Amino acid sequence: MSGLQHDGMHADDDNSKASIEKGEHRRSSDIHCEEPFGNEEHAETKYRTLLWWQCGMIMIAETISLGILSLPSAVAVLGLVPAVILIVGLGGVATYTGYVIGQFKLRYPQVHSMGDAGEVLFRPLGIPRFGREFLGTAQLLFLIFIMGSHILTFTVMMNTLTDHGTCSIVFGIVGLIVSFVFALPRTLRKVSWFSFASFASIIAALLITMIAISIQRPGDGKVDATTSVSLAKGFMAVTNIVFAYAGHVAFFGFISEMKIPTDYPKTLYMLQITDTSLYVVAAVVIYIYGGRDVKSPALSSTSPITAKVAYGIAIPTIVIAGVINGHVASKYIYVRIFRGSDQIHRRSFLSIGTWIGMTALLWIIAWIIAEAIPVFNTLLSLITALFASWFTYGLSGIFWLFMNRGRYGESWKKILLTGINLVIVAIGACLCGMGLWVSGKALHDDTGGASFSCAESNG
Repeated sequence: MSGLQHDGMHADDDNSKASIEKGEHRRSSDIHCEEPFGNEEHAETKYRTLLWWQCGMIMIAETISLGILSLPSAVAVLGLVPAVILIVGLGGVATYTGYVIGQFKLRYPQVHSMGDAGEVLFRPLGIPRFGREFLGTAQLLFLIFIMGSHILTFTVMMNTLTDHGTCSIVFGIVGLIVSFVFALPRTLRKVSWFSFASFASIIAALLITMIAISIQRPGDGKVDATTSVSLAKGFMAVTNIVFAYAGHVAFFGFISEMKIPTDYPKTLYMLQITDTSLYVVAAVVIYIYGGRDVKSPALSSTSPITAKVAYGIAIPTIVIAGVINGHVASKYIYVRIFRGSDQIHRRSFLSIGTWIGMTALLWIIAWIIAEAIPVFNTLLSLITALFASWFTYGLSGIFWLFMNRGRYGESWKKILLTGINLVIVAIGACLCGMGLWVSGKALHDDTGGASFSCAESNG
């Protein structure tokens, strides 16, 4: 067994003792009671191999991508002081909710995905299968839309670099093929090496943008500490900040492949210190020099040559951040198919062929969605409002309340934590409701473009 039980946090009795014979598949209505990859002592392919810092690099690559360059425009809308408070504050809450996800995983080692977590949550209600399918489908849908957004970003990047050298659909297909090839490794340890290139890529693109915008100074030199803005426009800016912390959807899968899962807090702090620091620095510096009319992404506020250089350097992060989300989506289905079978560890035609075919199918679906929906970016905001609000915030509060049921008033600390987690659930509900309203309004007002168009962008 792995280090999941080192801290004594065993699962409930009815969850901790179950075992399966080699090759036996689980009935869909049963809770999986063992770690998702079983005993790997003599396995051909081993999954639980990630060191904590490797997992941290994967989480950084998944969370921090070109979306960081949308934060300066959020600062311009909200004002410098409220925006910085929100970036730091929401980052702090995201750190706590990420920690709760780790505690839930330690309590229930069988959890590999949000679907498995839903099975645990809904079991006392007598409907574990509904819980698994409900949250599992939501996770998969969210990940596929994120994959589509990276294909679309790849298309925009290629249009910028080549001055629209060919039809955007061609660039989209190239993005699809590149993403599929990089998503072929079955273990996160192999994918982790890509994450170093992704991190170096976004740092370099960020530095180029900040240096260029500080030299070119496209703004008017005026900085607003606070602003007066409509509720819809202001909350849309808030969602840009919320979505910058939307990596929690994949955390269960990442922890499942850690060599020592009890090291996860170090991984989480590595992620949160890195992303919050970069978000504050990028948002403030670029806003100060870009001014009130700084564009989103901020590259659009620099000269065309600078934009080309930065986009070119950002190619690894555009591809790899999407690949990591695609890997998590594929692994969710792959574990569902082969869990409890030795096929999950074998290098057979069936296991490898299933992985390749399933990965290709998911990327093709993501490409079709990105191309077929004229207002894809706005719809992505709608989907993200629906899911990220819960996966990053609200659900973690529910996880804590579930793990501590019956103990809410046993001490002043429990009473305080109960109140905090109820507030977190309320935050998730508020972000979901308000996010759906502002995104739906934007979707209604957006005239959009044509499906499968050769135009600059179908976003």
